Amino acid sequence: MAGKKFSSFDPAVLDRLSGLSLVARTVVEGFMAGQHRSPHAGSSVEFSQYREYVPGDEVKRIDWKVFARSDRLVVKEFVEETSLALHLLVDSSESMAYSSGQWSKFDYARWCAAALGHLTLMQRDTVGLILFDEEHKQRVSPGNGGPQQKAITDLLEGAEAVGPTGIGKVLNWLCTRLSRRGIVAIFSDFFDDPDEIANGLRRLKFAGHEPILFQILDPQEVRFDFGNQLKLDGLESSGTARIDAKAIREAYLEELERHNDALSREASSLNVDILRIDTSQPVDAVLSTYLAHRNVRARGGHR
Repeated sequence: MAGKKFSSFDPAVLDRLSGLSLVARTVVEGFMAGQHRSPHAGSSVEFSQYREYVPGDEVKRIDWKVFARSDRLVVKEFVEETSLALHLLVDSSESMAYSSGQWSKFDYARWCAAALGHLTLMQRDTVGLILFDEEHKQRVSPGNGGPQQKAITDLLEGAEAVGPTGIGKVLNWLCTRLSRRGIVAIFSDFFDDPDEIANGLRRLKFAGHEPILFQILDPQEVRFDFGNQLKLDGLESSGTARIDAKAIREAYLEELERHNDALSREASSLNVDILRIDTSQPVDAVLSTYLAHRNVRARGGHR
């Protein structure tokens, strides 16, 4: 946020999000709903089924009440809750520094990441964070609890948006670094080659992760309704140019539409969710709408 600290982010937004009637765990599960609970013969949260006793089973697992009624030796099996892993990826390349208003795309991305991480940590699940440009820059390894919340917030607060973009390269690198399957929430403008991005997403899916794309754009990047003369300073390349904004508006919007359509096709072919956001939208409204969508998808069953 221009001229403001990240910590000035209104805590009431997080309060409103945490007060939603949705279950945040269900939201971030996505297709992992079937993997979130695993059969475990032992102390656990929910009874699953009986099965016949076999030599080697612990005697303490035998249900003696069933034996007294039926003269059958059976043991109890349960399902054990296992924590989810949410991996937050925030694009901190220089294009994310663009702002036509009070805050940049990067400010907005880190607010969204902080809010989603907050919700997940409230459910005692695991969250990690990676900041990247053309490669990974800084990270907070997956963890949970209050110290993890502070570590994520501190890193986001101190970060700056600098450097060239390389989303596809980073996603391919990430596939070899994430040892635990989970949700990979990517916050970026996705101004990179859609084919390269798709290749990285495909590898994440193959490794058992579920990517979610949050494409964050400035309202002027969507509308491009500048006046006649516009001075453009290169963000990820050197140089300055003066152009007639009205003369190129149609070509710019067509190019943006082609890029976004290509990104959407790739995401759809991989069954990956993509949410397009402009930075004028309230963070809590955007996330609550998306969380509701995820809740409906999760209840629809394992994808």
